[in-house]
Amino acid sequence: MTNWSIILNIAKTHLLTKMKSTVTATLGVTFGIGAYITMAGFMTGLNDLLDGLTLNRTPHIRLYNEIEPSLKQPISLYTDFEDTFNVINSIKPKKSQEKIHNALPILDYLKTNNAIKGATPQLQAQIFYLSGSIELGGILVGVDIIEETRLSNINDYIIEGTPEALRNNSNGILLGAGLADKMSLSVGDRVQVSTVAGDIFPLKIVGIYQSGLAEIDNVQSYVNLKTAQSILGQPENFITDINMRLFNIEAAPEMARQLESQFNVKAIDINEANAQFETGSNIRNLITYAVSITLLIVAGFGIYNILNMLIYEKMKDIAILKATGFSGRDVALIFMSQAMIIGLLGGLLGLLVGFGLSVLIDNTPFVTEALPTIKTYPINYSPLFYAIGIGFALLSTFVAGYLPANKAKNIDPVRIIRGT
Repeated sequence: MTNWSIILNIAKTHLLTKMKSTVTATLGVTFGIGAYITMAGFMTGLNDLLDGLTLNRTPHIRLYNEIEPSLKQPISLYTDFEDTFNVINSIKPKKSQEKIHNALPILDYLKTNNAIKGATPQLQAQIFYLSGSIELGGILVGVDIIEETRLSNINDYIIEGTPEALRNNSNGILLGAGLADKMSLSVGDRVQVSTVAGDIFPLKIVGIYQSGLAEIDNVQSYVNLKTAQSILGQPENFITDINMRLFNIEAAPEMARQLESQFNVKAIDINEANAQFETGSNIRNLITYAVSITLLIVAGFGIYNILNMLIYEKMKDIAILKATGFSGRDVALIFMSQAMIIGLLGGLLGLLVGFGLSVLIDNTPFVTEALPTIKTYPINYSPLFYAIGIGFALLSTFVAGYLPANKAKNIDPVRIIRGT
């Protein structure tokens, strides 16, 4: 029967008498785990920030009418050409409405669906921004700003003004930051917008919006939905887009296909809209985990080398232990205990070091004009990283200690005592 108190006491004595080697091995685990937690937390936090810049602006499902060529050409109406191969050049898009047919009843239906968190109408229109002699092309988006704020993080990107200021002003506009800079405008100023038909409307700037994406901030602004309908001379049922947020984002692709067939509109889900971006995000995460695991493996090799050297230094001690009645299994357990003690102490210290460095990074100022709402570097404090860290610390020290311990188990005490 194994006497664990004696084995652990001998293991502790070995570790304390070779304090330099013990500290070196422990610090190897500590910095390996600390570096892993810091790297994983920072890189995944940064990835989440980059993902949010795109995905948080993208609805889970978007309904709209897409202008596209007719699938059924006039030649297909003639039965004489049914069995022939027809080549048609210069196919033109079919005449279709920009608005969604029966948009208001569709909205009412969507709001009763328990799987949908919310649905908001939008009206997107091509317009020109006029300020003095400056004329810039862009997009004016009519929205229900309060509902948009509830369902998305648009409020995080309003650097001046508030959503309520836009709601309370029928002639207000939430101007893109790029447009405001180009036209030297600020909150309280007025800007004129011109439709494609040439009608001009004055609007008061009640806020500045900066998404962090220049291609959006340089062209896009928001007004109330009724204001956009009034500018275009359209009735209240004129809606070009319906954006939806679901409780379960994974259900978006299937629901998009269902709604597309049910309402005869184009439906695009968030995965389809951001397929290329998602691929880039996955590659960044893969690189992050590859580098992090490499750090842990390097720490494991360091532990192996130190324990291996410790056995050579303790050859006479091992011989004496075996000569006094300790079995090979007992000797192996002594060295395995040393490895696990190093792994446990180093792992716990690594968690503290990783957490401390993460907090330090999280409080480091991060100032950029592109992202004015971000004040510090992003960090992901996922408990999973800490669980993986301590788990790998114990696993790596177990593996690193097994081979040296097995070697110690098979040492012949007679040969060591004789010095052969």
